[in-house]
Order: sequence, then C-alpha cells, then structure tokens
Amino acid sequence: MPDALISHEPATSIELWRGTAGDVDAEVAVARAAWSGWAAQPLGFRSETLRRFANVVRQRSEALADTCARETGKPLWEARAEVEAVIARVDICIRAYGERTAQRRIDAPLGARLAVRHKPHGVVAVIAPFPSPLLLPAGRILPALLAGNAVVFKPSEQVPASATALTECFHAAGLPPECLRLLIGGSAEGKALAAHPDVDAVLFTGSARSGLALARSLAARPETLLATELGGNNPIVVWDTPDLHSAAVLVVQSAFAGAGQHCMAARRLIVEQRLAEPLLAAVNALIGRLIIGAPHDSPAPFMGPVRDNATADALTESFLELLMRGGRALRHPERRDDHLPFLTPALIDVTGIAERPDIELFGPILQVVRVDSFDAAIAEANATRFGLAASLISQTPALYDRFWAGTRAGIVNWNRPTIAAAASAPAGGTGWSGNHRPGSWYEADNCAYPVTSNEAESARASIGIGLRDG
Repeated sequence: MPDALISHEPATSIELWRGTAGDVDAEVAVARAAWSGWAAQPLGFRSETLRRFANVVRQRSEALADTCARETGKPLWEARAEVEAVIARVDICIRAYGERTAQRRIDAPLGARLAVRHKPHGVVAVIAPFPSPLLLPAGRILPALLAGNAVVFKPSEQVPASATALTECFHAAGLPPECLRLLIGGSAEGKALAAHPDVDAVLFTGSARSGLALARSLAARPETLLATELGGNNPIVVWDTPDLHSAAVLVVQSAFAGAGQHCMAARRLIVEQRLAEPLLAAVNALIGRLIIGAPHDSPAPFMGPVRDNATADALTESFLELLMRGGRALRHPERRDDHLPFLTPALIDVTGIAERPDIELFGPILQVVRVDSFDAAIAEANATRFGLAASLISQTPALYDRFWAGTRAGIVNWNRPTIAAAASAPAGGTGWSGNHRPGSWYEADNCAYPVTSNEAESARASIGIGLRDG
C-alpha cells in the first residue's frame, strides 16, 4: 500500500485530509490524449466554461474559504478574500488573453498578407505552493486552459484538500475532467512531473532553491517552456516622511500579513537613520496590538500560524543565527504553544552585520538596516540576488523617481505595501525571483506561443536572377 498523505490544520493539528500520491505517468497520459480536443474548441466556448467555473466558485465560496482557512491557518477573512480574487481572476484572464494573444493581420507586398496567431503548448504542468492554495494555482490554470492546453496540477503536499476542492469546481463547471488532472504528491511527484517528456510547459511557483533546481534539470530541454515565480528578499525603504504612523502600518502589512508567508512580503526594512527610532517605536507598538489566532477566532486575527512546527522552529533558529552574527533583537519571536506553529512577529536590527545572509526568511521576521543617505538605501535594497518586490515610503516624488530607476525588482511600489500587486498588471521578478516570465496579466505569454504566417491565396513565384537562358 502506498504511504498515506495527511493534511493537518496548522492552528489545531487536527487531521483535515488523507489520501495517497498520484501516478505521474497516468495523469500526464490522460492530459496528453485530451488536449487537442480541448484546443479545437472555439475560444468563446473555452471562455464560457471558465465563466461557469467562476459561478461554481461563487456558489461554493463559503465552503472553499473554510477549507482554505483551516488547511493554511490563515484567518477566515483572508481566505474569503482569496476566494473572491479567484472569481475576479476569470474575467481578468479573458481580457488579458485577448490583449496579449490578439490575432493580427498585416498587409505585405504583391497581395500577400502577414498573420500572427497563437497556439497552445499542449500539456502544461502547474506546480503551486502552500500559502495561497486557491488563487496562485487558479492564476496559472485559468490562462493555460483558456489558451487550449490541458493541465496537470501538482499542489503542495500540505494543501491537498484545498487543491481537491478547487479542481472539483472546474469539473463541476463542465470542463472535461481529462483536461485538468490533479496530481497529489510530494517533491518526488513534482520532480517527475516537471521532467516528464510529454509535458510541454512547466509553470512553477515556489522557493528559489526549487526553481533553480528545475532550471538546471530542464537546461538540456529547450523544447519545454519554464516559467518560474519564486521568492524574494524584499526591501521596504522609509525615507523623508512625516506620517510615521502610516509608514508603520505599511511596514507591518508588508512584513507580517499572512504571517509573512507571501512571496512579496518585506524581509528588510531600510530606514533613514534620523527616522529609525521613532519609526521602530511605532512599528513595535503596532505589532504589540496585532491579534494572532486561529482562522475562526473572534475577534478576527490579523494573522495565523506559520505552515508547521518545523517551519516555526527553523525561523526561530534563523533569528538566533542573526543574533550570533551581531544582530540586535528589537522584538523576539515567541511561541505561545510548543505544539502549534504560532509565531509572533519579530524585529532584528542587522545594521552591524558586515555580511548579511541573502536568504528569504519565509515568515514573520523583519530585518532592520539603518542608513545615512538615499544612495545607500538604494544600494542596500539591491544588495540581494533576488529581485521580486520593493517599496518606498516617502513624501518626495523625486526620491521615488530615483528609487524606481535605481531599484532592481519586478514590482516597485510607492507608499504602498510590498505585497500590493494587481492582477491587471504583470507580476514577476528578476534574479533569483524568476526567469523573466512574469505572470498575472502576462500569464498568457507563458501559455501560448506566437506563430507568424506569410500567406497568399494563390501561388505566384519567379526567380529573377541566377538562371541560365532556357
């Protein structure tokens, strides 16, 4: 018998779901056999199928939000917002596909014409992470299906219940089950899926380490498209602002929303030296007021637990490692229950550390760096191999112009949290944060490839030079 895969609620450790790993070869084979029939359907038919999916999600919204909240530990209000975002993503996806893959015809000499159309890849693997188990995979699956691909969906092994519920919504909407296959499993199944010879494209969202391993494994297979959305060591810079309360709110939202488990969460606070003490006092005071609790607690919590006890332990050890390197604790992470992964937000001043680890601490730990000049702030913001998100809190437009021009990131915000990203715009990063294939509005680019055709209704040709007289 295969080993059972079990999903536990992080906030309670109660078992939520139990099953076994799927068969990679079998799921890919089903998708391979089905995709051409789905691709042959008119775009309007595929669009209406996705709109029916949105209606199914709307009908099941409360059950979906409950499953998502219980399986991830996030507050119920946050899970409800995620469900609403899935519904909204359908129309956004259809509009984006129309813009990014619009058919074009261009007149050419001698009565010919030039046509540009798009074709689906075939079988697309969507490999998704833990934190947003409905929205992140839906943001990949929807445009892949709309383009005419069949999809094999491999969710994180920690959110199989949410993935199952999401897949059932697609099937209930009338999508042929063969066109969306759910592959439950762990890292072994994910690696096997990405390496499968009958997979034409891999859309991966996850850690930089896993993304780099995927890139290496597919380096000898240029026929397989790889689009990665990875993590970030994201900076938020506070400079020349009189409203320290608003600045503190934006810092807290950036660093600690979702228990710091957003890929765009702020990991580093870079602050003007003269503002450091009052700003940090405001941030510390605000952290002290945050409610941390289980998804259905009342009053509603700001954030829930991190993924699991191993994650909480690793984050605590990382904080201690920064202390041993010379960091100064401004607020220690605390566990309220050794058996559950609730971790309070932590602040640590790492200004005095000469060589700071360039890693993504995926949780509620914010590192503080004090600087004396704005040029130094931009240099600190760029002192990372990652390049996902960056934000500037400042009342000076000229500083934002310099920040935008000088900061290396795919998302650069002004007086907004680092986690503020719109589905109606591209989202992605550079360096270790992605491979220059952004998602959201540009996801269609990863799901269909352009085909250029020189066309004429009749064959007319001649050779004017280089022929002997005949």
